[in-house]
Amino acid sequence: MATQLSAAVRNARLDTIESTTGASAKLQIRTGAVPANCAAANTGTLLVEITLPSDWMSAAAAGVKALLGAWSNTASATGTAAHFRIFDNAGTTCHLQGNVTVTGGGGDMTLDNTSIASAQTVQVDAFSITDANA
Repeated sequence: MATQLSAAVRNARLDTIESTTGASAKLQIRTGAVPANCAAANTGTLLVEITLPSDWMSAAAAGVKALLGAWSNTASATGTAAHFRIFDNAGTTCHLQGNVTVTGGGGDMTLDNTSIASAQTVQVDAFSITDANA
């Protein structure tokens, strides 16, 4: 049998992601492949950077944490969104990354349109994190 955690422990682990990353975290949406890990250098072209609200994720419930509020900004470059990285508020330490797809495409983060044009408003449609070990 695999190790199992209570819902309270799973929720606490998820809530730690937001508290560790901090208020006003920076979300970068980029072209190209996701880097090998969060410590690896950025890859692809930065399409848009969004400063997240001070409370950017809902409180975890039933082992799931989801975006809170509207996440949007104006694109600074043109390209196809393929991955995201979430950094601390200084924009120097990556704490979370994953792939980006169009809504309904099954990505870790979804946008209504992954074909980004410079000066276009980019809005995140969905983003959530589910803890394992249920």
